[in-house]
Amino acid sequence: MEKKEELVDFVVTARIYKTLLTTKYKNRQIWRKPQTGEVVSTLPGTVVSLEVKENERVEEGQLLLIHEAMKMYNRIVAPVSGVIREINVKEGDKIGKNHLMIKIEV
Repeated sequence: MEKKEELVDFVVTARIYKTLLTTKYKNRQIWRKPQTGEVVSTLPGTVVSLEVKENERVEEGQLLLIHEAMKMYNRIVAPVSGVIREINVKEGDKIGKNHLMIKIEV
């Protein structure tokens, strides 16, 4: 027996439309708010340089690493002040989107 697709309602400027959700959309990874102190990659790319070590104290805004994505070098800075507890990357690593690179204990 074939499963019938269910239409989903959505409203745009006071008009109601019906659409089918794609399998890709249904199987997507649900976004979750990062925990305080987690430094997560927003794009896939390569770690060019790592500027900190584990157990090192960092201040908010301090440079943690350089991440190359889409032929651009991105400066990744500390979102909070604290102590580096985990470094899950090293120079030259190719990482994906949403990869937990560094964890800072506040």
